[in-house]
Amino acid sequence: MNKKIWLSSPHMEGSELELVKDAFESNWIAPLGPHVDGFEQELANYTGTRHAAALSAGTAALHLALILSGVQPGDEVICQSFTFSASANPIVYVGATPVFIDSERDTWNMDPTLLETAIKERLAKGKKIGAIIPVHLYGMPAKMEEIMAIAKKYEIPVIEDAAEALGSKLHGKACGSFGNFGVLSFNGNKIITTSGGGALLGNDGELISKARFLASQARDAAPHYQHSQIGYNYRMSNIVAAIGRGQMTVIDARVAERRKNFEYYYKELSGLPGISFQEAPEGYFSNRWLTTILVDPAEAGGLTRETIRLALEKENIESRPLWKPMHLQPVFANHPAYVNGVGEELFDKGLCLPSGSNLSEADLAKVVSVIKSNTA
Repeated sequence: MNKKIWLSSPHMEGSELELVKDAFESNWIAPLGPHVDGFEQELANYTGTRHAAALSAGTAALHLALILSGVQPGDEVICQSFTFSASANPIVYVGATPVFIDSERDTWNMDPTLLETAIKERLAKGKKIGAIIPVHLYGMPAKMEEIMAIAKKYEIPVIEDAAEALGSKLHGKACGSFGNFGVLSFNGNKIITTSGGGALLGNDGELISKARFLASQARDAAPHYQHSQIGYNYRMSNIVAAIGRGQMTVIDARVAERRKNFEYYYKELSGLPGISFQEAPEGYFSNRWLTTILVDPAEAGGLTRETIRLALEKENIESRPLWKPMHLQPVFANHPAYVNGVGEELFDKGLCLPSGSNLSEADLAKVVSVIKSNTA
């Protein structure tokens, strides 16, 4: 069988092992420790935010952000529909109702026009909107300037899901630094990984301190175990943070490698009939976490993204359809949604290509060869 070409596999540099070894030798194995402190500072510095809390997952960060934003049971939270379910699930954790917003075509992210329409209609119905969750999908920045202006107008907190967008920027400002809170993920397939883990970013030191408190089972300052509110086991361990610190030393290289993958695919495939790419608007810098294509059967002689996916799979090459919008998911079928058809079209036509920073030129050439052989 051919060598497996993964969609986005972990890419270790080597310094991670030395830092993990340091954690072992110093016996900082339990949660918290100097590597956690160092990782948090490095994340804050890199994103231009004042504070960061290292946590067990990006989902945990979203959950805490909703709590810290004051979202209550019965509130509504406006969430991008075209995204992974982890963007929406924490809304239900806090007893709120997700309201889904479709995408615009420029960035494939939350449509600001639909966002304001939804806010006006929800408020007119007497609903309380607790937060807005835009997502920087596949590393492409959302239209944050427009979204933040709308949020400010209606005084609604913004929780920025930058799980896929570490290293991406909008007019020079880092994704994750626009909203009241920013959320990062270090899952095994992300641009840097800690095997699992995430972080909550913010400029309010008291709120980020509160996040750390809640993430540590909300243990009160007492010599015994005392708890005055419900807490969570969401803190990152010192060993995991050591991996993250090693990964942060190469983050710029990882972004450059992912963007180079995109350029290669674009050069080789953009001229094929029916195949198009997501291009960045002026001032938008995407880390190109995953390179994505759209396949239009009407222009590609009946070729579909599924035809290409199955052809790649036959050659032991992993690819993946674009996210199925949340408003089409069975679990959210009865929730309010403001749609324009963009998310559904992207799901029907879109495919994520292998995009790891550790792909060889031969790997990329193999992917392109399989696609070209099916479009001839």
